[in-house]
Amino acid sequence: MDKLFLIAGPCAIEDRDTAFFIAEKVKAVCERLDIHYIFKGSYRKANRTRIDSFTGIGDEKALNILKEIGDYFKIDTITDIHESYEAEKVSKYVTHIQIPAFLSRQTELLLAAGKTGLPINLKKGQFLSPEAMKFALDKIYSTGNKNVFLCERGTTFGYNDLIVDATSLARMRRLGAPVVMDCTHAVQKPNQTSGVTGGDAEMIEVMALTAAVNKADGLFIETHPEPHKAKSDAASMLQLDKLEAILEKVVKVRNVIL
Repeated sequence: MDKLFLIAGPCAIEDRDTAFFIAEKVKAVCERLDIHYIFKGSYRKANRTRIDSFTGIGDEKALNILKEIGDYFKIDTITDIHESYEAEKVSKYVTHIQIPAFLSRQTELLLAAGKTGLPINLKKGQFLSPEAMKFALDKIYSTGNKNVFLCERGTTFGYNDLIVDATSLARMRRLGAPVVMDCTHAVQKPNQTSGVTGGDAEMIEVMALTAAVNKADGLFIETHPEPHKAKSDAASMLQLDKLEAILEKVVKVRNVIL
């Protein structure tokens, strides 16, 4: 894509009304700023720390909401998959597929995603160097699907924090794929003793502007009208009414840089 694109929405599909409200608000902002919008919502959360964590409202219900949003607003949609058998099913409801960072080395998953033919947002594992993503990229490319984004989301540092190396964006771009900055998960604080991932949402703007300076092709920002009430990743989601101001700054910086 020539212009900036934004992958944004709630961490998980919690209900129809919240998902539609977010999609409507973000679409309007993106249209005004000439940003290509891809609505994001996980139809199921499979990689939770605690057994009692929220995982979803039901696969079919969540997937139907994603499809309805795409059809109603005429926008692209994306959701993540965790196992290879999900790829074909999910591809009937969304226009893009996302591979979680933890699963970026899962060969069967990458091949199944690639075979759908849909564009794929491939997140860099917290345990991988930017250069090591070549091998994950090659797995998807082997299916004939060349439409892949490489997404930076921080590298594990110690036990309870992530570090973002800004050079990762430039280093992954050398692999020939568009690069995305995950401004949300990069500010997470994993492995909390509560079993619920923490975060510092105030740093999302810093990540977004860093990405703009370093010529990222896209941004990934999870957002919610009331983050403290969100059922998943509440500590690292951006409050919805703060998104527009951040994107305005990003566009200004990007226009100067590019």
